[in-house]
Amino acid sequence: MHQLTLAEIARGLADKKFSSEELTKTLLARIAQLDPQLNSFISLTEDLALQQAKAADARRANGESGALLGAPIAHKDLFCTQGIRTSCGSKMLDNFKAPYDATVVAKLAAAGAVTLGKTNMDEFAMGSANESSYYGAVKNPWNLEHVPGGSSGGSAAAVAARLLPAATATDTGGSIRQPAAFTNLTGLKPTYGRVSRWGMIAYASSLDQGGPLARTAEDCAILLQGMAGFDANDSTSIDEPVPDYSASLNSSLQGLRIGVPKEYFSAGLDPRIAELIHNSIKALEKLGAVIKEISLPNMQHAIPAYYVIAPAEASSNLSRFDGVRFGHRCEDPKNLEDLYKRSRGEGFGPEVQRRIMVGAYALSAGYYDAYYLKAQKIRRLVKNDFMAAFNEVDIILGPTTPNPAWKLGAKNSDPVAAYLEDVYTITANLAGLPGLSMPAGFVDGLPVGVQLLAPYFQEGRLLNVAHQYQLNTDWHTRTPTGF
Repeated sequence: MHQLTLAEIARGLADKKFSSEELTKTLLARIAQLDPQLNSFISLTEDLALQQAKAADARRANGESGALLGAPIAHKDLFCTQGIRTSCGSKMLDNFKAPYDATVVAKLAAAGAVTLGKTNMDEFAMGSANESSYYGAVKNPWNLEHVPGGSSGGSAAAVAARLLPAATATDTGGSIRQPAAFTNLTGLKPTYGRVSRWGMIAYASSLDQGGPLARTAEDCAILLQGMAGFDANDSTSIDEPVPDYSASLNSSLQGLRIGVPKEYFSAGLDPRIAELIHNSIKALEKLGAVIKEISLPNMQHAIPAYYVIAPAEASSNLSRFDGVRFGHRCEDPKNLEDLYKRSRGEGFGPEVQRRIMVGAYALSAGYYDAYYLKAQKIRRLVKNDFMAAFNEVDIILGPTTPNPAWKLGAKNSDPVAAYLEDVYTITANLAGLPGLSMPAGFVDGLPVGVQLLAPYFQEGRLLNVAHQYQLNTDWHTRTPTGF
């Protein structure tokens, strides 16, 4: 049963081939057996999962149906879950049990999804390798000596290792798409505002967006259907109708205009990945797509702009963790200043501290105009590049990452080297656009992803292209040895 996709599980439950309770017990046993190798979970919720599975079976017995009714999933550990630890991968929140459910959690629970647990992640979603977690690094199931990508590495590793069919994740600068590429999954970052951020612990509020990680585009469509929608509790949520994402999966790609930015194929891209991307382009051409070279001239400025804006927002968002109201508090503080300093110094890891300091500096008097304001102006230029491009093409295609997954610890001494791995993904976050990564082949036995970007609220188009591609390729069906 662990090899079934979300869509196959829905059909199996509808046909009474197995129950949600049977499936849940099977996957919980598999997690207990295999996850010690991967460290993909922070918390398991066995009692809740079995309770939800029994309830889902009862709802089906009463005539209810639904693609997510009885389907097992897991949540990235920054989605608040009532009465369950929500740690954000940090010592700061190791003792925090959320008093409410995030909107995403509540919506999926209402749809009948079964929560198996909370997945490991880079601390406060800051990282590209899932090595900054207080609970230890996550391993890539394709090679346990390599990173699974971050910050949603726990969700990615668990799905790739067939511990469960799908999981929620978040993407601030590529944290859904990059782990998807590194672990041979399909991952979708929706349009900013498409999925509610209420109850999702913030890193950079103008960039963060929740989305699905799964093995296929079809499964991503199912999970996104349950996650998307307007939420009055979230001031950044957009009141836009949610289409039936599964309904458009089988649309023809005849005449689809695909733009390929010339800036994507620079010296920084591994030539073996470039070859796989060109193979993907040929496969889509065979399906009727029309390829056109385009330009995104301001892409070169995106990384420095992102690494000013994101840390600036992080320094503001994380100021609430002060040892007073909730979270980690140091022992025997001498005074209020000592309480603040030691609680934050003990609670935050090195990468989080680094980004808070960068952000506080960029926002400080005398530097705001030179750094933060200038970065926001670059952000607008990046968005303008995309708007011009989408006047000529329907979607944009390119690599998800410049290199395959690196070895654990390989970039720990040089954080900037890890930041540069986000070069292809962060532009979608700066512009608020939807983006998807799908499996495109292997380099040295490690998966490679191809990225698709579309205009606002065109997630259905991305899923359609990825689904048609997956009907004609088999990369997404490959399973890591031993799992």
